[in-house]
Amino acid sequence: MELGIYTFGETDPRSTHNATVAARRMQELVEEIVLADQVGLDVFGVGEHHRPDYVVSSPAVVLAAAASRTQRIRLTSAVTVLSSDDPVRVFQDFATLDLISNGRAEITAGRGSFIESYPLFGQNLDDYDELFTEKLALLLKLREQERVTWSGALRASIDDRGVYPRPLQSPLPVWIAVGGTPASVVRAGTLGLPLAVAIIGGAPERFVPLVALYRESAERAGHDPSTLPVSINSHGFIADSDARAVAVSFPPYIEAMGRIGRERGWPMPTQRQFDVERSPRGALLVGAPEQVIDKILFEHELFGHNRMLIQFSVGPMAHADIMRSIELFGTVVAPAVRKALGVATPAMPPG
Repeated sequence: MELGIYTFGETDPRSTHNATVAARRMQELVEEIVLADQVGLDVFGVGEHHRPDYVVSSPAVVLAAAASRTQRIRLTSAVTVLSSDDPVRVFQDFATLDLISNGRAEITAGRGSFIESYPLFGQNLDDYDELFTEKLALLLKLREQERVTWSGALRASIDDRGVYPRPLQSPLPVWIAVGGTPASVVRAGTLGLPLAVAIIGGAPERFVPLVALYRESAERAGHDPSTLPVSINSHGFIADSDARAVAVSFPPYIEAMGRIGRERGWPMPTQRQFDVERSPRGALLVGAPEQVIDKILFEHELFGHNRMLIQFSVGPMAHADIMRSIELFGTVVAPAVRKALGVATPAMPPG
């Protein structure tokens, strides 16, 4: 199993106007990716948002900055909001990242959990589903062919044009991110694309039928499900003790989830809900290394997945706390999980 981290570059929305604060957060984010590489984690994902509470709107740029300072960790978006972007530019950006990183780039494509990018880039929300379907088809064609002829309903046609640069990896990996919609997992399975499932609340067991549906859809389409990776992406935090993990992660978690909840009409989260979510059968991977190891292995029994990504900073959090969490993940949790699953520990980069 691959183990890694994803982030949106969370920041205090009240400080967004301060470019110095944004610059510091960006520098910290690159340092977090570098440390994840140094401690032997497998993957680092950076998400795309267009809001004052997140500093990253262009994952490929951030990942390219980290690529020149890392050696083996895979670098992925988490996610690329493909519906509001242009597939040609997405492909070119990640092909460039693939060249810079010597073949470590991935795209995780999704429709996005927020909608700010749609009006920002002139897209009609009434075309929410059609945009993703059409643009995904074009993205897949771009990675298959150097010269492309294509036409669709929502983007200008392409008439026998070359698309450059070409990536080192052939094909450039493209994952599909889903939040629980059956039609989305059927699409991923039918296309034979790897699946990333976001489980950020409730019992993980309720997603077991969804992953089963993905594998059934892949098999019906003629793909071998055993060759198609599944990633489980969840919130979490690791500290030296369970009490410390709760003390550090609870305040930013409640602030961020409460803020988003107010926007969407959700009830305010509570301490009791947080405690239920971090219990052995909940979605949060929050605790000392032992608790997080047990939960990862429990979820592996449920899903038999190939990748586990944890978002440590659900809300703004001190850089030192995030760095310690990354260190514990790489030096304590990951080796224990790999040993339990019979997975070889990757060679550490020199230095």
